[in-house]
Amino acid sequence: MTYWRPIAMTDAARPRGALPLAGGPCWFDRVERLERGAPACVRPAADLPPEIHDRLTAPRPAFGGLSMDRARIMGILNVTPDSFSDGGRFLAPEAALAQARAMVAEGAEILDIGGESTRPGAAEVPVAEEISRTAPVIAALRAAGLTTPISIDTRKGPVAEAALAAGASVINDVAALTHDPALASVAARTGAPVILMHAQGTPATMQRAPRYDDVLLDVYDWLAARIAAAEAAGIARDRLMVDPGIGFGKTLEHNLALIRGLSLFHGLGCPILLGASRKRFIGTIGGQEVAEQRMPGSLAVGLAGAAQGVQLLRVHDVGETRQALALWQAITTSNQTGDGA
Repeated sequence: MTYWRPIAMTDAARPRGALPLAGGPCWFDRVERLERGAPACVRPAADLPPEIHDRLTAPRPAFGGLSMDRARIMGILNVTPDSFSDGGRFLAPEAALAQARAMVAEGAEILDIGGESTRPGAAEVPVAEEISRTAPVIAALRAAGLTTPISIDTRKGPVAEAALAAGASVINDVAALTHDPALASVAARTGAPVILMHAQGTPATMQRAPRYDDVLLDVYDWLAARIAAAEAAGIARDRLMVDPGIGFGKTLEHNLALIRGLSLFHGLGCPILLGASRKRFIGTIGGQEVAEQRMPGSLAVGLAGAAQGVQLLRVHDVGETRQALALWQAITTSNQTGDGA
């Protein structure tokens, strides 16, 4: 199989004939041609097969009510006692409501609410408990007049169903519909968009010596298979987003390889989510053991994703990410001439 990774650019001096990347602010005029067991080579974008050309360049439809024409911000709200970065801080309903309002005020364009920690080594939470943590918070936010889109971060059908009934509109599944067959049925029946994330193993086991033949291509193939499974279950591709699952069954080297190659995933024809905020590899490289102090490194990774056309950044530090994105966009994607040299 041949894979085509667009070499994403944002320079204002955009050559004539350069192609838009997924309808967003990035462009490309070269691609990296990848095959298993063969050396990579760089080719002009004109060499792309027609179907790949169309997938790489077509604007992505709105997702969960958000336009996908630029990088958007998803604020993380964990109503759990044991999440790796903020476990216990927002478990009380009043604290969760205050944090949700604060993130929206800081620039979150969608909120991701989860009631089960998926940190390495985490145990599964019973369905009833996960519902009791999440659905009341979502209902209270809607009752208070919040109109910001909300996604429910869950692997379980009943949890998603309760959250959607309470006012959520997107399902974010770290197991990509492999944990609970009922979740695909809920998504198909309700019409909710779904985020499909790659993980190797479960949260309890995923960091026990993860292995890949080629992490970038292996994750791509796995996500392609999950897209096909979602479509077979009645969920249209235009309701899907993909997430390579940084930190979920990956070593530091795996994470870096995926971030360097993020633009490959545009070939799946879906928007891309990047969720790397405060993760361990950032602390390892940046020399910071405390998760809450990994914000600068998280911003660096987020901007690296934006530079490859990622459409959604899942973050803890909303205000800082919004400011960083605003400056990056002003510097790199304004006043593109299209005249070339």
